[in-house]
Amino acid sequence: MSTSSKQLRVRETSPLRRTLTDVRHGLLGLHKALIVAEQLTFERIYGRIDSTGQLLQLVMNDPWFTWLHPLSNLVVRIDELLDDGKSLTVDDVAVLLAEVRGLIRPSELGDGFERSYYEALQRAPEVVMAHCEMKKLLSLPAV
Repeated sequence: MSTSSKQLRVRETSPLRRTLTDVRHGLLGLHKALIVAEQLTFERIYGRIDSTGQLLQLVMNDPWFTWLHPLSNLVVRIDELLDDGKSLTVDDVAVLLAEVRGLIRPSELGDGFERSYYEALQRAPEVVMAHCEMKKLLSLPAV
């Protein structure tokens, strides 16, 4: 590959990589806000969580927090895409952005993630703020 081709490829993927990195950070902020909101509700019912390690174990293994796993899995998928070293395509990023949009669509009448997400938005202003920030990141860059 010629130097000019490499430069063109870097220019073309750079905005896509930046978009995915920004979306990843937004999802992590949303994930954190959701964990905090769930922790507060969990502690009201079951008592104080004593450590970060205990919270991590609950988030990974307790049915209370299971609904958050699709969000965690999406972050992992983005990490894998960013780390694999391949050039990102507009289609790669578009598919992921569509998945994020679909996932963070709350529904009072839904079930699973969408219902739990709706409930978290109703009780936690921090989740609302993180949701709004996340929505701002869900468009493809001009390449």
